Amino acid sequence: PPNVSVPGPCDPEDLLDGVVFGAKYLGSTQLVSERNPPTSVRMAQAQEAVDRIKAPEGESQPMTEVDLFVSTQRIKVLTADTQEAMMDHSLQTISYIADIGSLVVLMARRKLPRQSEVTEEKRLYKMICHVFHSADAQIIAQAIGQAFGVAYQRFLEANSIDPSQLSPRQYSHALEDQEQYNAELNHFSRQENCKDVCIRKQKGEILGIAIVESGWGSILPTVVIANLMHGGPAERSGELSIGDRLMSVNGTSLVGLPLHTRQSIIRELKHQPEVTLNIVHCSPVTTAVIRRPDSKYQLGFCVENGVICSLMRGGIAERGGIRVGHRIIEINGQSVVATPHEKIIQILTQAVSEVHIKTMPASTYRLLTGQEQPLFL
Repeated sequence: PPNVSVPGPCDPEDLLDGVVFGAKYLGSTQLVSERNPPTSVRMAQAQEAVDRIKAPEGESQPMTEVDLFVSTQRIKVLTADTQEAMMDHSLQTISYIADIGSLVVLMARRKLPRQSEVTEEKRLYKMICHVFHSADAQIIAQAIGQAFGVAYQRFLEANSIDPSQLSPRQYSHALEDQEQYNAELNHFSRQENCKDVCIRKQKGEILGIAIVESGWGSILPTVVIANLMHGGPAERSGELSIGDRLMSVNGTSLVGLPLHTRQSIIRELKHQPEVTLNIVHCSPVTTAVIRRPDSKYQLGFCVENGVICSLMRGGIAERGGIRVGHRIIEINGQSVVATPHEKIIQILTQAVSEVHIKTMPASTYRLLTGQEQPLFL
């Protein structure tokens, strides 16, 4: 269906790029909530946030002039004068929007640390509640709701899904039938694949490795060795290969850290004559297996020029091992390295039954194909 079918105060096409509303920021507070409480509970939470932040009658209310940026991807709060981002939430983390008179309450979800004894339904989430004042409060709330509608419609179009052909219950059954497939988990659990590598080098000499992210959704989010400097200490050791996961250096874990932090940790090893790396030997190529009974079932991920750019949480693709930031190399035995974007979409759209997809981190692919120069550490 065309975008014009999504009702709301904005032109749906404008929401793809983003629409800006003027408002006054009153403040933020945190609440703890279940994942999907009834609307009446959400509304009570919004009112509680307002009560916490709004100054008592007769007292002056601190306010900051801001611009609210609303799009199908993100909601940002920008300072009105410098346009610096005060807050930035991806649309999918927004749980509720309420307009109370001239006030807008924006509620974003953050998951609390998991507790093993708590069931999925009872798990608690931290809600970050932002409160704004605007004469257009109702219009702002409607625009955010419209952004959700346009984003969902674009998702269906990208995956060639006709929503009238597929009920949520049908898709739930398809999910239940698919077991979690993850070759990583089996691979990482085998002791023979994990080892410590001791690299001896000259003081002041770099290790000679280039690293990239392992990809969002990886069982162990760490870095992948994407290249080895010719003649460098890492290559001379003969113990490392492209694709190996780097778990720790000299006992310092790299799991879950930002890429720039990991790079800094490795750079600091330059003046040490001996470095111990804990690695998991891995192939640079990862295989995902997606069980898709029929083409009407959405795969649950988006591709742009061969690179997986977004992934639906809990969908059949995530369960099958698909990772954001990976480049698709092969689909069901057919290489798509030099295949145009439209052809890749066509192959994925028509793929059914058990779909085997081979991928590698897009950064590794660009280095191996000479599209980028490696940054050796």
